[in-house]
Amino acid sequence: MRKLNFIIAICCILLFINTFQAQRIFAPSVANPALRKELLKRVKRDQAIRNEWIKKGVQHPDAGVIARMQAIDSDNTVRMKAIIRQYGWPSPDLVGKDGTEAAFLLVQHAQHEFQKEVLPLVRDAYRAKKLSGQNYALLLDRVLVAEGKPQVYGTQAKSFDQWKGHEPVLEPIEDEANVDKRRAEVGLPPLSEYLKGLKEMYFPKGK
Repeated sequence: MRKLNFIIAICCILLFINTFQAQRIFAPSVANPALRKELLKRVKRDQAIRNEWIKKGVQHPDAGVIARMQAIDSDNTVRMKAIIRQYGWPSPDLVGKDGTEAAFLLVQHAQHEFQKEVLPLVRDAYRAKKLSGQNYALLLDRVLVAEGKPQVYGTQAKSFDQWKGHEPVLEPIEDEANVDKRRAEVGLPPLSEYLKGLKEMYFPKGK
């Protein structure tokens, strides 16, 4: 089995959910409302299976849940490849801000090769202010870590068997002394707050 790259997808969940829920209250005028609706539906399924995985316990994951999660990720990846071939990166004008955020989350749960292919598109969307800096940081770090390189923004944690009890352990960070400065530049909270959020999400008090 691939090293569960979705295990530290919590960063996506924490950063994405508030924006996603706030945006979906409204039905923005977009060029392709059907595609927007599809992306939001796919994200709903993506998040539901991950919430089920977390509730059942992340240290001893249920094999059936993991298999369903991987199947969902695979299906979403196939669809995202087709969407990007047809439209390029799905911009807010095409699918709304929530649709763009949804597309990013689906890419974040794809295989490394596709993530690396999409990274330049995500970078360009960020620079054009059509995607958040947090999202760009997440994908950049994930691609770097998958290639055995130090991450830039400190968004990627090691697998649970390498945590210190319930305390998260991050993958190596380039110039770690200045990581909070870089995080602030893309809208991420300080590393200490992020680590606290990881711990609270996966190991709620009383469990």
